Parts: sequence; structure tokens; C-alpha cells
Amino acid sequence: MTGLPEAFVERMKKLLGEEYEAFAGSYEQERSQGLRMNYLKGGNEEFQKIVSRFDLKPVPWTEEGFYYGGDQRPGKSPYHEAGAYYIQEPSAMAAVSLLDPRPGERILDLCAAPGGKTSHAASRMRGEGLLVSNEIHPARARILSQNIERMGCRNTVAVCAAPADLVPWFPGFFDRIIVDAPCSGEGMFRKDEEARTQWSPENVALCAGRQQEILNYAASMLRPGGMLVYSTCTFAPEEDEGTVDRFLASHEEFSVAEAPLLPGLSKGRPEWTESGRSSISSSFRIWPHRTEGEGHYLALLKKEGEERRKFSGRMPVYLRDKTLKKGLEEMLKEICPGAEWLRDREEWILFGEQIYLLPEEMPDFSGLKVLRPGLHVASVRKNRLEPAHGLAAALKEEEASRICRLGEMEEAARKYINGETLPFGGEKGWTLVTVDGYSLGWGKQAGGVLKNHYPKGLRRLL
Repeated sequence: MTGLPEAFVERMKKLLGEEYEAFAGSYEQERSQGLRMNYLKGGNEEFQKIVSRFDLKPVPWTEEGFYYGGDQRPGKSPYHEAGAYYIQEPSAMAAVSLLDPRPGERILDLCAAPGGKTSHAASRMRGEGLLVSNEIHPARARILSQNIERMGCRNTVAVCAAPADLVPWFPGFFDRIIVDAPCSGEGMFRKDEEARTQWSPENVALCAGRQQEILNYAASMLRPGGMLVYSTCTFAPEEDEGTVDRFLASHEEFSVAEAPLLPGLSKGRPEWTESGRSSISSSFRIWPHRTEGEGHYLALLKKEGEERRKFSGRMPVYLRDKTLKKGLEEMLKEICPGAEWLRDREEWILFGEQIYLLPEEMPDFSGLKVLRPGLHVASVRKNRLEPAHGLAAALKEEEASRICRLGEMEEAARKYINGETLPFGGEKGWTLVTVDGYSLGWGKQAGGVLKNHYPKGLRRLL
């Protein structure tokens, strides 16, 4: 590839030595493309139809990750609209695999847009626990919120805040934190010309300083005994091993955790740090000339101690309108009687004219810019409630009372996503529309047709 910055080339030659020619040669190859299955929508058995549909092959470091060929278009499939998978660069899947979030934990994704790592964590958490997903830039935060909804994440709160602004709400709070830090983007050079043209040694130094600041805020929100994964999509040691090295030097309560070497990952290099601390050899890299991936750096950090405090923060004001609450309970019993996880819940809030179900242990968020305080369940209309698209995305077929089943290759599935009315002779009322078992959205049967309630902002030609 021509057009690589000269200073970048010189540095990579010094770093890689005789491997540099193979590294440079990787830029002449097609970039790697991948998708990651969503456990919130089903298990491996259900996903076999998708694997065979797109001729996928496994990503070695992520059990739910797959490569697909450049001639395939999984983003044009109704499966994508149903959140059955998330299209994600394969290297980027490694961070959550290394952190390994568990159901019931409190997780923070600090620099989250567009939502790949958030949706990966939510998939691993199986809807249990609290996942706070933050993005500082409003436009990117809106995209993040949309992806959270599409993937059926029911325990996730989308926030738009500077990292410093989160600290007062969550001191020593989270079990695990994802810091996919803004970086110079050297791992994106193969697919993004803008990343190459904007690169400079000065920007590398600027990014390293910003990363240090973000890590400092993350450290104060991690509980003793908690784990933090730091990742970038750059090759610059100043932003990778060097940033971790400087962080460890100023935070004695942290160390690099010994973690299993995931298939396809390479060990970090102590000689690329500022102090040469041997513990940095427990960090990892993905190289585009060694495996199929654009490039990534990862380090798993652990905070000393084992304390996990019980939640003691101030709780939000839950839904107090008894009539509205009763109407909500009746609506849910009527349209999704099999959704046991919605029963006997108290964490309902009225957010404008919308009703959300908050994840358990979400503190009072007054003063924070929250875009999505949890699962969007219903909209309050004049004298009635309407089920929200977010609720449909989080449901499974067996949980709904009425279902309109469509096939991935059927024209009707594409018509539904385009906002068209469908002929349907089922029972009258709110109906969950699915594609091969994956929930797409709501329709309302009346007079032999299914009126389309797929959100207008999501409708598109496939």
C-alpha cells in the first residue's frame, strides 16, 4: 500500500525488524471482515442456519465470532436488523473475550460507540446485572443507543458524558471496565484512508496523554478486586505498552493480570515500554501479518483487593402512578405472558412519555445525560399504552402471545423492514414479528392485515 506515513514506516521497521516486510505486505491484502453472534437472541444451535447461510469461519480468539468473505453482505439481511449478530472488525472482538464479563456483574464500557464491545458484553451477561455504556460525543452516543436496542440488550444504560463526570456516581462501583481508548488508529490504515492522512507523531503523543487521563478516571470507578481491559487499535508503543506502564507507575494498587493467551494473539514486548517492566509481557497484540485481523493491543489490569460492596447509592424514583403501573402490567400480561423476567419488577420509571425498566442497582442518574435508562418497554399515549420497539427486540418467540413468522429469504421480511403492511390472518392485537425465530418488531393485526409498527427511523430498503 502506498501512502503510509513516512514516520510510521520508519518506526514500524525498527519495531518489527525482519518481520516488517510481511507486515507491510498485509496492506496489499483484503481487510478482514467479521460478525459476532448475539447470545441474547439464541445459542449455537440456532446460529447454525446463519453460519451456513453466509459460509462463515471462526475467529480464533472469540467463540461467538466469525469471518465472512468480501462478496457477502450480512448487513443486508433481516437477521442483521433482528440483532442476531453484530458486524464487527475481528480484532475488536478480543477485548471482551479477554475481560470475560459474567451474568450479574456491574460492567462499564467507558468509550463505547458505536456499540460493538457493549453488545458483546451484554451478550455474555445474558441480560443479568448492570451494564453502563458511555460515549462522550452526542451523535455517536445516539448510534450507540440504537445498537443497544437492536441487539435486545435489556440490562444496559446508555449515557453521554465525559469520563470525569461519571466518577461521582460510580466510585469503586464496577466489577469490570472496558476502556477501548481513542487512539491514533494505526490498525485502521488498511480500511480507512482518513486514518492515514490524519496520522502524525504529534497525534500519537496527544492520544497517549488522553488515554492516561481516561484510565485514571476508570481506575477510580473500579472496585477492589475488579478487572479492567485496556485496548487500542494502534501499533504505537507509546499508546500501548507505554500507556499501561505509566498507569502502573502511578497506580500501585494495579497490576497486569496473568491471563490465558487467546489463540491468534501475541505477547506484548517489555522493551517497548518506558521502564521495561517485565509484567507488560502479559499484555497482548494482534498483528495483521500473523493472523486475520486489522490489529489491536490489549492489557488486562487488576485492582488489588477483593471487596465488592453492596449497592448503597441513592435509587431513582420508580413509577408511582398506580393506574399507569397497573395498565403496564396488564399490557405485558396480554402481549408477552411468557416473559417471566418482566414479572414482579419494581424498577419501572417514566422517562418523559416513555416507560423503561431499569437494570437492578442502577443508581439515581439525576444530572447525568442519559439517552437510554434501560429497556424501553412502552410509550404513553392518550388513554393507552403502546409496546415499545425495544421490548420487541428483547423478546423471544416463546414469550409472546401472538407471532407473525417470516423467513429470512422471504419478500415479506423485507417488506416489513421497509415499513409496508402485510396480509395476516391471525388473532387481533399486538403481534411479535420474527424472522426465522429472531424478533424484528411489532405489528398490529386488524381486518386481515398486519399494520406495520417498525420504527420509521429504522426502515430501509434491503
